Parts: sequence; C-alpha cells; structure tokens
Amino acid sequence: LDVTFLALNDIEGVKKELATGDYTAVIIEGIQGIGGIIEPNIDFLQALRLECTQTNTVLILDEIQSGYGRSGKFFAHQYAGIKADIITVAKGIANGFPFAGVLISPMFKAVHGQLGTTFGGNHLGCAAALAVLHIIEKENLIENAKQIGDYLLHELKQIPQIKEVRGKGLMIGIDFEQAVKEIRNKLLVEQHVFTGVAGTHTIRLLPPLCLTKEEATEFLLKLKQCL
Repeated sequence: LDVTFLALNDIEGVKKELATGDYTAVIIEGIQGIGGIIEPNIDFLQALRLECTQTNTVLILDEIQSGYGRSGKFFAHQYAGIKADIITVAKGIANGFPFAGVLISPMFKAVHGQLGTTFGGNHLGCAAALAVLHIIEKENLIENAKQIGDYLLHELKQIPQIKEVRGKGLMIGIDFEQAVKEIRNKLLVEQHVFTGVAGTHTIRLLPPLCLTKEEATEFLLKLKQCL
C-alpha cells in the first residue's frame, strides 16, 4: 500500500498527484483531532470533492472523532456542503462502547459475504449505536453542541493568555505560547478537569455533547484560575 501525504488545504498539490492516475482514494479528517483541531478550508473541501469526482478517485472522510454531532453538525464535512463516497465512524457512534462502522455511497454495490469480520454486527454494539441516535435526537445534542461550542469559542477568545482558539461545536483547540503540561496538570489535580492535548502547546477540549452552559462557564472559571 503506497500512501502520499500532502499539506492540508493544498489543492494544487492534490491536483498534481491525482493527475498521475496512480491513486485509488483520498482520505481526510472532517476536522483534524490529534493534529491539533485543524479544520480543512471549506473551499478546499469543495475543490477536493470536485477533483475526486473528475478523476474517478474515491473521497473518504474520517469522521471518527469529528462525527456524530461533535462539530455542531452530524458530520464536520457537512459545513462544506459536500458528500463523501465513504465515511468512517467510531467513538461517538456508541458513546464509548467499542464499536465502529463504515458508511458507503450507493455507487458501491455491496455483496453479501464480501467482507468477513470476527466481531462485525455485535448485537450489544448495535443496540448501543441505536440508543445513541435516539438520545441525540431526543435531547437535541447536535444543536446543543453548536450553541455551547459557540459560547465557549467566544469566551475563550477573550482570555488574553490564550494565543489562538479554533474548532467547531464541542471540538475545540486552545493554543498557548508556552507548553501546556503545567496548565493541564493544574486543571486535573486542582480543578478536577480532564483535558486532551495535541503536541506540546495545544489543549484539546472535547466535552460530552450534553454539556450545559453552566458547566461550560464553570470550566472557563477553572481554566482562568490555572493561568
């Protein structure tokens, strides 16, 4: 399997590579997670979709971390108004229960028995995944992620010690000039708030989609106490 890595948002680089006819698919995250909560530009995603269509290249969206409402839409790439040929999902699909799936376009004709897997179609996993969809709809969690995420993004941008804030919904990256190890330790030990990290200078904030405004405000206060 040969893989070529290109810079995010470099559509000219993509065009140059796909023009060779050597590629089967392009894989991209809806929002980069471990990479530091980096969003592809909407123009780039739209141009990427067009280029993949024109070159008969499969467009695969990795929505394992950014999917299931975390971005304020069901899938993060929906902000660009595009459709993927294949979407990979996990994590939020079953609210922490080990489960994953692949969504495929009707352009692919599924054949019964084509794919073998030891644990595929696990009944408990399927029940958990169905329950998640029910709760997301019943409790308006995608809309909540959008509203609370917008509130957090706005408030975080007012904190002078923060270098940059980016993300969508409840998938937020908080950049600092200095390494964040000490800040994260203070949040955990003194304030009992667990956060993720990307690299050495970025805090990744991925709270549950049911986060309330009161809880978001409490986090902001605790973060300020650690700065």
